[in-house]
Amino acid sequence: MRAIGFDVNGGPDVLRQVELPVPEPGPGEILVRVAYAGVNYGEVQHRLGDFGAPDGIDVPGFEASGEVVEVGSDVTGLTTGEPVAVYLPSGGGYAEYAVASAEFAFPLDGISLRDGGGAALVLTTAYGVLSAAARLTPGDSVLIHAAAGGVGSAAAQIARSLGAAAVHGTVGSPAKARYAKRFGYDGIHLRDGFAGAVPEVDVVLDPVGGPTRLASLDVLAPFGRLAVYGEAARRPDLELPVLPFWKRNRSLTGYNIADLARRRPALLRAHGLAAFSLLASGTIAPDITAELPLADAARAHATLEAGLSRGKTLLRVA
Repeated sequence: MRAIGFDVNGGPDVLRQVELPVPEPGPGEILVRVAYAGVNYGEVQHRLGDFGAPDGIDVPGFEASGEVVEVGSDVTGLTTGEPVAVYLPSGGGYAEYAVASAEFAFPLDGISLRDGGGAALVLTTAYGVLSAAARLTPGDSVLIHAAAGGVGSAAAQIARSLGAAAVHGTVGSPAKARYAKRFGYDGIHLRDGFAGAVPEVDVVLDPVGGPTRLASLDVLAPFGRLAVYGEAARRPDLELPVLPFWKRNRSLTGYNIADLARRRPALLRAHGLAAFSLLASGTIAPDITAELPLADAARAHATLEAGLSRGKTLLRVA
């Protein structure tokens, strides 16, 4: 099968087309003929080596959509020919075929393969970080960093569906601010100096890290929650004193989908099913801004790594 992989860590140029055997599903797994693969910052980190050096040829891709072509033993509720979106904790989406855990396969009831291609990681994360990590309740106010990105744009819509009273966002450029307004934010702010412009909020979602994370503490209302779900800035970890959390009534929490996949897969599935239900009902809608052929994966990575992407980028595989 045709795939995009890398055998050394490095820049986008290490991604290359390779021919690999079609994988076989084991117990509890399905084989999917991939139609679309989502492009995510986690795949950039994978290529750069944040998750370790490759063992042979690594195929990136943490989410995809396609049709089930084979089911392993012990799999129930899924049949060949069924369209699904899949979350792939170990990657593998940048390929013509991918093996996925049946527990992380979400039926696309009335959802197109295209919309499903960038949903399994993004929507599950957006729903999970809001509902489980940040424990959003109706009437809460929310600040979303990286408001124009795939997770950010979905989180703005999901926050509204969960009853948020106000949703603010930060972005890295005026162009992204203009783009992000379409998602119903009450206010869009440039990330540099946002702390002086944003009112106190109950929840902050932060995939950025570094100085952005530190400044986010200053905009938390009493009993506000800073929910961390990424490290796009790739800065050294913060060392935070604990006493200010007590004295200012603050909380720090996190959402890591890969950890849930290992330790609480049923909870991950519940978050995914809830998010896909919102997508199927039309309550939320993805914004796919770029669709590239699989061979252009390196170009997609270069754009994302440079901070120039908006919304969701897909690789067209089938």
